Amino acid sequence: MPSPRPVQHSPGPLPGQLRGVLEPIVAGVGFELDELDVRVAGRRHTVKVVVDSDNGVGLDDIARVSRAASEALDKHEHLIAGSYTLEVTSPGAERPLTGQRHWRRANLRKVAVRTKDGKSFTARVGAAGESAVTLLVDGALRELAYADVEKAAVEVEFRPPPEAEVRKLRGSSDQTPEGTS
Repeated sequence: MPSPRPVQHSPGPLPGQLRGVLEPIVAGVGFELDELDVRVAGRRHTVKVVVDSDNGVGLDDIARVSRAASEALDKHEHLIAGSYTLEVTSPGAERPLTGQRHWRRANLRKVAVRTKDGKSFTARVGAAGESAVTLLVDGALRELAYADVEKAAVEVEFRPPPEAEVRKLRGSSDQTPEGTS
């Protein structure tokens, strides 16, 4: 049996060119292009488009974006030499929180955080500002600068957040956070 061809990320300008084609299409349907990944296996390409919005992404939304992206890629077939598979998806529940918009969308969610100084903790997410987020850690409000985060991800919960925690976080704009990182 022949060995499978190795899968590689597409080098060169292709991902950037495709982003230029797909970003306005995705925005036109009402979403943000969160991630674009192009992989090559032999002469076949896989174009993975990850979309997101502040209101979440449903299956009907994925279908709408998929149709619009497919039409756009068909019009720009010269960018992808050969056949391709288009995958349109949402980021998933446990995706890393890497930017302000991710933290904003995780409002009131429970997160696992590891800071650059090696400390790990779980927290509930409050207001996400330009350079920092307010977290509820062990009952106390804490401001955490995005620059201090090594890794953070939402933890899946099967119950709504406790009302006392929600009240404390919603009132956080009137309170001074304890502890700064």
